Amino acid sequence: MSSTPSDDSTGAAAPPAAEQPALDPVAAEILQLQAALAEAQGQAHAARDQALRAVAELDNVRKRAAREVEQAHRFGIEKLALELLAVNDSLELALANAGRGDPQSLLAGQEATVKLLAKAFERFAITGLDPLGEPFNPEQHEAMVMQPSNTAEPNSVLAVVQRGYLLHGRLLRPARVIVAKQPD
Repeated sequence: MSSTPSDDSTGAAAPPAAEQPALDPVAAEILQLQAALAEAQGQAHAARDQALRAVAELDNVRKRAAREVEQAHRFGIEKLALELLAVNDSLELALANAGRGDPQSLLAGQEATVKLLAKAFERFAITGLDPLGEPFNPEQHEAMVMQPSNTAEPNSVLAVVQRGYLLHGRLLRPARVIVAKQPD
């Protein structure tokens, strides 16, 4: 069976590109939409990548901040510890020379040690509470005992057993006191 090129619809070769008919408007719009979709997918991928990087950076910042807070808790008292080392050195020197020194030099050494400690307290805003004669304040004082007194006002501090301390205005340790009461 011989077939001619005009008769054969299945075996005919495609016409050259110059001879192809122009794309219809629907096909052109589909190609345009596919190109726009590909561009939008690329932008979405870039935005997702950028968001993942931002989340990772935020996580790194959070972890770094947690490490810094931990370090601050661990070593936050380093300066106070250095100040207290001088006090400790002075006390150790006094103990080492306790049997050899004269009482005047030992007293002078103790006074110097107290001054070192007071200086360290001052640098770190540690202030003492000495409530002698003040009204009893349960927020800052711990009553050890109530004692009758003819000279002091009732519910006032008659004697301080142990000084209290504040750290930046916040109670560090209450003052232990003897509180006056009306005589029986």
